[in-house]
Amino acid sequence: MRRSRAMAVVASLTAVGALVGCGSGQTRSGTETGSKRVTMNEQQATERAEEIVHQAVDGMSPKPTLKRTGLNPVGACLADDHSAGERRQVTLSYQLTGVPGTEAKKLVRQARDAWVRRGYTFQSSDADWSDPFPTVNMRTVPDDFWMTALTGVVDKAKGEGLAAITITSPCFGTGGSGTAASSSVRRTTGDEQAERLARAHSSRLYDALQVRHAVTGEGEGLATYQEGEERYAHHSWSTEPLTEDAMAQVLTRARAHFQGLGWMLPQTPTEAGPPVLLAGNTVDGSVARLAPTADGVLRVAMTTPAPPPEITRRAPGAAPV
Repeated sequence: MRRSRAMAVVASLTAVGALVGCGSGQTRSGTETGSKRVTMNEQQATERAEEIVHQAVDGMSPKPTLKRTGLNPVGACLADDHSAGERRQVTLSYQLTGVPGTEAKKLVRQARDAWVRRGYTFQSSDADWSDPFPTVNMRTVPDDFWMTALTGVVDKAKGEGLAAITITSPCFGTGGSGTAASSSVRRTTGDEQAERLARAHSSRLYDALQVRHAVTGEGEGLATYQEGEERYAHHSWSTEPLTEDAMAQVLTRARAHFQGLGWMLPQTPTEAGPPVLLAGNTVDGSVARLAPTADGVLRVAMTTPAPPPEITRRAPGAAPV
């Protein structure tokens, strides 16, 4: 039970892992001096993202099976915080399943090598390959898709991991291309349970950070989403602007908070900008993402999967199945 939950956490971490650059206050696709404005639609962005995934995976040995993870792949452009949502971007996330957990590091290295051969560049320095669970962050040239290949920890003592890949497109205008935000779904008992849990995790984290929160912005608050048969509660909020020293202290308190609760804390690179803190709860599958922005605001998001119906129907106090 715990092992399967851990894998679910890794999957969720992967869904947000490649957003490190986008959410850290850096801008993309025509919003930064010297960058190119991207002309594409949802279909083109999705097809290109799939191509980049297969460039990494098709030549791998042992051959993994791709398992799609994450929420709706089309969402608001993260570089456009609190905008009216004119621009969108595509994020595709896959677990690399069907191979031994000890092969996860090898798969990440092979993904890195395949992308390097195609002339793609590193977002920061190469991974620390002495680490049994490395992470690679790269971008394509010249179309500026961002990708992450990472190894989530399944069993640290045995050196077993779960490799995963996420591709994030540049932001693009809707322009009648038919893009759609993650769809809201009818509430169920499981949704309500997940929402309460997401709020509880978020509230305890807020207490641990010891900073004031900002007025709720557009796109923030509590929402319920569905991707395939999976349902999620998502709670997001932001702090008031912080100084650089205050931000460092807040992230230190956040890390200590999650470590004290036994959450997973995968490594994320810091050379390309302020560090993004990711944390995963191996018990209930919740994932936290804390992303500093260039203006000193810390954006916090807590995502909790809704339990399946057979769990929500159990009598209070009943033992898990």
